[in-house]
Amino acid sequence: MAETINVCFVCLGNICRSPTAEGVFRALVTQAGLSDRIHVESAGTAGYHIGELPDPRAREHAARRGLQLVSRARQFQARDFERLHYVLAMDKQNYRDLVALRSVARSDSVHLALFRDFDRSAPRGSSVPDPYYGGPEGFEEVLDQCERAAAGLLEAIKTRLKSEGR
Repeated sequence: MAETINVCFVCLGNICRSPTAEGVFRALVTQAGLSDRIHVESAGTAGYHIGELPDPRAREHAARRGLQLVSRARQFQARDFERLHYVLAMDKQNYRDLVALRSVARSDSVHLALFRDFDRSAPRGSSVPDPYYGGPEGFEEVLDQCERAAAGLLEAIKTRLKSEGR
């Protein structure tokens, strides 16, 4: 049996952006018939919301698109780098925090990047904006951005699987 590719989306509190990315990507992975090959999860760099469901507004907007956001918030740990293949930050600050944490973990094998770098329509280095303090349009924008970036990420992983003969 081939090794599972482990993907983790990371934002600050793990209740808006990263669980949205997780839900969007999980749906794409399922549609592609790759659920047995790709494991999807999310986490936050901070521990503000550990154990909580995603923000109700994020869940509501996702549900309108047929997506369920059911994960529970957790804080990303240095040891997570040992088992993950892709760690995708939602913004530059979380990316910097993950780079610092990775140096403590001494793990160079994981692909650490900004999530929107997989969205060909976004300028390199773009962030997914935090919709927490805004209105409904922010949650819709996050979903749109996650859909585009998730499609690019899935293509990259499919290419990796193919090149590795998996």
